[in-house]
Amino acid sequence: MSLVLETNFPDLTLAARGKVRDIYDLGETLLIVTSDRISAFDVIMNEGIPDKGHVLNQISAFWFRQMEGIIPNHIISTDVADFPPACQKYAELLKGRSMLVKKAKPLPAECIVRGYLSGSGWKDYQATGAICGIPLPAGLKESDQLPEPLFTPSTKAELGTHDENIPFEKMAELCGVELARQVRDVTLQIYSRARDIAAEKGIIIADTKFEYGIFDGELIIIDECMTPDSSRFWPKDQYQPGGAQPSFDKQFLRDYLETLDWDKSAPAPPLPAEIIEKTAAKYREALERLTGKGVQR
Repeated sequence: MSLVLETNFPDLTLAARGKVRDIYDLGETLLIVTSDRISAFDVIMNEGIPDKGHVLNQISAFWFRQMEGIIPNHIISTDVADFPPACQKYAELLKGRSMLVKKAKPLPAECIVRGYLSGSGWKDYQATGAICGIPLPAGLKESDQLPEPLFTPSTKAELGTHDENIPFEKMAELCGVELARQVRDVTLQIYSRARDIAAEKGIIIADTKFEYGIFDGELIIIDECMTPDSSRFWPKDQYQPGGAQPSFDKQFLRDYLETLDWDKSAPAPPLPAEIIEKTAAKYREALERLTGKGVQR
């Protein structure tokens, strides 16, 4: 099994290379290829995670299908046989880790929903008694379930820089009040449905992040959807508020990096083989629990 850290297709136009995804402009459509790269604290690690690109692509496709009754998504096809002729020579590399998608205009904000008190939300609550300016009851513990899910948008930072939380009013300025309200309501609907689906499979979705775009005048969901990169997944049977939780996501990698004498800026420190394989195992388990299927390569 070979890692794909970067793709280079000379006869396709590379539109963007993100932390994980390589995006090619095919004219009327986009080709999104999910690599095996992994980032933490907005720094891309030197090593890849085996199967990660396949896992992310297949979890996203699963969730996009689950949410079609709430909002349309950008997927045209995940079957390489349906891709344009120019893509076919790369079929073996693309299989299982790519999708042909609509070319939407992305909204200028990322949409975070928090169901539990964790990560930066926990730090914010400890300092202010609120998350992103939204007041919460006193006395909550780390990893407690919030009284109700919170919508907390953020800016979309350039590669290598940090997103910044913004109040809903700022998002309304960026997107327009009506569209911002629609995005907020859809985000909370998606999260509520996903939370119930995941709970049946033994997973708590503590928080997650979405991106949206406009296509043919309609709001659609784009990029990825509730993957271990964009979400915190906790095992339901081990949930115990009052501290950090075990997880099926890259929090395991972040926790390891926190033990190092590293200032969280590039270059990234080398990752031991054990950390790479344990991270890969957590990603695979998330896919298997959610979809009931192993990695499709």
